[in-house]
Amino acid sequence: QVQLVESGGGLVQAGGSLRLSCAASGRTFSSYAMGWFRQAPGKEREFVGGISGSGASTYANSVKGRFTISRDNAKNTVRLQMNSLKPEDTAVYYCAAVQFESYYSTPWAANQYDYWGQGTQVTVST
Repeated sequence: QVQLVESGGGLVQAGGSLRLSCAASGRTFSSYAMGWFRQAPGKEREFVGGISGSGASTYANSVKGRFTISRDNAKNTVRLQMNSLKPEDTAVYYCAAVQFESYYSTPWAANQYDYWGQGTQVTVST
């Protein structure tokens, strides 16, 4: 079992930055692929980006070049650095974990993840 707790959300003006953290329980954190998803009101949950057990990251086109994902296996933590935020980035952000079949890649589909955090609200004002 893995428990995930997100933190770092809040209100920021357009163009600003936020850093989200996801703290994970468990002794085998390094073997998990970690994903970040977001869900805006009235919309489906969408993949933002992820990082594999090997440390390889991948991003949705909508955030590529603005968001960066990193992991610290010693601290069981994954982070989402969000820069140049836009109002359309407003959503509840979730981290998720799965022991993926490949150590070097990250799944994009929400239904491939086994564990989810409770979410943290990010609001970007104009």
